[in-house]
Amino acid sequence: MSSCGRGAENAEAGAATGGLGLGQLAALLGEPYRGDPHTRVSRVADLQAAQPDCLSFLGDRRYRAGLARTRAGVVILRETDADAAPVPVVISVNPYLSFARAARLLYPSPPVVGGVHPAAVVAPTAVVDTSAWIGPTAVVEAGAWIGPRVFVGPGCIIGEGVTIGEDSRLVARVTLCRGTLVGKRALLHPGAVVGRSGFGFAKDGERWVRIPQVGRAVLGDDVEIGANTTVDRGAIGDTLIGDGVKLDNHIQIGHNVQVGENTAMAAMTGISGSTRIGRNCTISGAVGMAGHLTIADGVHFTGQAMVTRSFPQAGSYSSGIPAMPSADWRRNVARFRQLDELSRRLKQLEARIADLDVAPAQEDD
Repeated sequence: MSSCGRGAENAEAGAATGGLGLGQLAALLGEPYRGDPHTRVSRVADLQAAQPDCLSFLGDRRYRAGLARTRAGVVILRETDADAAPVPVVISVNPYLSFARAARLLYPSPPVVGGVHPAAVVAPTAVVDTSAWIGPTAVVEAGAWIGPRVFVGPGCIIGEGVTIGEDSRLVARVTLCRGTLVGKRALLHPGAVVGRSGFGFAKDGERWVRIPQVGRAVLGDDVEIGANTTVDRGAIGDTLIGDGVKLDNHIQIGHNVQVGENTAMAAMTGISGSTRIGRNCTISGAVGMAGHLTIADGVHFTGQAMVTRSFPQAGSYSSGIPAMPSADWRRNVARFRQLDELSRRLKQLEARIADLDVAPAQEDD
């Protein structure tokens, strides 16, 4: 949660809306409220840092102690917490979601003003909607199609034959390589690269020979690509990122990967080529996934999981070793090295025990 001092840009955005009254805010959210409907909020803050013009929320009961001391103008919370609030409240069954929607109302994205900056380069055969904006030093190559109200920020490269759907936003220095298709309302953060040639090589003796990557990278509607995240083009078919997929910063998506709708991945994750990931999955930070795997819908991998096989059933899966005191780790490493010998000795003991069980039976006969 950001505090009221989250920066001049957001402060100006909140001020630009003129704020919202409690009654108006609750109506826009479709939620009930308690308190003076004219109480106004114009920015957001956590419970501790909030001032009377701030909106805050309580989503986790572990932070309920801060509710009694908050100076926020309005707090979004569950009905079970409403009686403990000393300030006006909006009541929600999902306070975090309602807060997200409220924050979007207080900090709306600036409208796109159509035009082409004098420092941009646009090929004569490119089609740019009059309501789209092409920023300074951006390059739009031949045959590209840029739809209504698209924002192409400074330094972006739009390759030959790229298509960008309406209301999408490329913040800055985004590269869309040849033939990439971006759906509607996509958000691509600085440094994202979509459609680069995949990592495909054949061995010729001791040399590597590059395999031409002739597929595309295709992003669905409402996709978000984080800063410095890369999505490779397909080798033959396409790399497919489904509607509503959210990719964090510094993620690598290999060629011909398919990611199902509304799946989310955290930073530093790497997905090897030709893996298929289902819908509504969550992949935590620093997960490594081998290639040619199939991951079912509704699978959730925790942080640093090493995924080397397919997972055909929904559920939560983990691997990796949590941090521990260094002395304990050194002892455990020493034991790891002994596992093979211990296993061999255990098998020998089991065999001897089996022999001892057989011997009395023979004597009884």
